[in-house]
Amino acid sequence: QVQLGESGGGLVEPGGSLTLSCAASGSIVTINRMGWYRQAPGKERELVATITPVGYTNYADAGKGRFTISRDNAKKTVYLQMNSLKLDDTAVYYCNADILPNRGSWYSYWGQGTQVTVSS
Repeated sequence: QVQLGESGGGLVEPGGSLTLSCAASGSIVTINRMGWYRQAPGKERELVATITPVGYTNYADAGKGRFTISRDNAKKTVYLQMNSLKLDDTAVYYCNADILPNRGSWYSYWGQGTQVTVSS
């Protein structure tokens, strides 16, 4: 059974930094695109950033210049380094990955989410 496990969320002051991690586990053949999304209270889930297996990245405007997505293919892990955090960055952050499991077909998996709260 394939799972995505996130870590690294927490409480940070405006201007601070956090790094989120998400590791894929289970019987996995290969992983294609990995990414981060977020959902603030009362709002829809939105894209933060994605990264391909060879490192091509895509960022939503909100995080450009402040957030950096990276991945370690050997560890099946994706990271999100967040700098200069703002109050508006407060949200539950979700990891997402397109995975081919050992049994089955390609599927887009989601993590359980990790809370990021930016507050003074």
